[in-house]
Amino acid sequence: MTNSDTCPDRPTLVLASASPRRLDLLRQVGIVPDVVAPADLDETPGATELPRVYAERLAAEKALAVAANHQDAFVLAADTVVACGRRILPKTETEDEARTCLHLLSGRAHRVYTGISLVKGGRQITKSVMTRVQVARLSDVELDAYLASGEWRGKAGGYAIQGRAAAFIRGLNGSYSNVVGLPLHETVNLLKGSGFPLYQAPES
Repeated sequence: MTNSDTCPDRPTLVLASASPRRLDLLRQVGIVPDVVAPADLDETPGATELPRVYAERLAAEKALAVAANHQDAFVLAADTVVACGRRILPKTETEDEARTCLHLLSGRAHRVYTGISLVKGGRQITKSVMTRVQVARLSDVELDAYLASGEWRGKAGGYAIQGRAAAFIRGLNGSYSNVVGLPLHETVNLLKGSGFPLYQAPES
């Protein structure tokens, strides 16, 4: 079901992301994008680029790239970055990468930034949300078991908080959904403030 199925006059909402987690999060609050159109961009961070700046830049670039093909739609993009200090951790594709990231995060706090960007009618709004996450010290047995699960694959920082890694999280300060991949409160407010009709009055 799409937004246009339930309300034919509602404008088109395009999600510029291939992340199933973001799609699930939006559906959780009753928002169903009409189109999912991920952007294909170089995601290499700049040599001195700070994590928050990087997250906002990628979100903005993704939204603009997709909006070029959907000029009458609301185009929403996001990018989530896990940072240890000023260091931007990769979206891990190999077990060695994931092990390195998890060793670095073990027993310490880190920050998760998500940049969100919305484009409509040539106007763009971009912002970011930060959550502080405290990870317990991981034993070799715990680390090996998590790596064997494969959940780390393609995940920023080598873990998915909504999966088995939840057992490693000692504390969290800020938005939980931000760590999953999309800060829902801020995203809903961004859509609402930009004129996207989130709520349809019941028919009389």
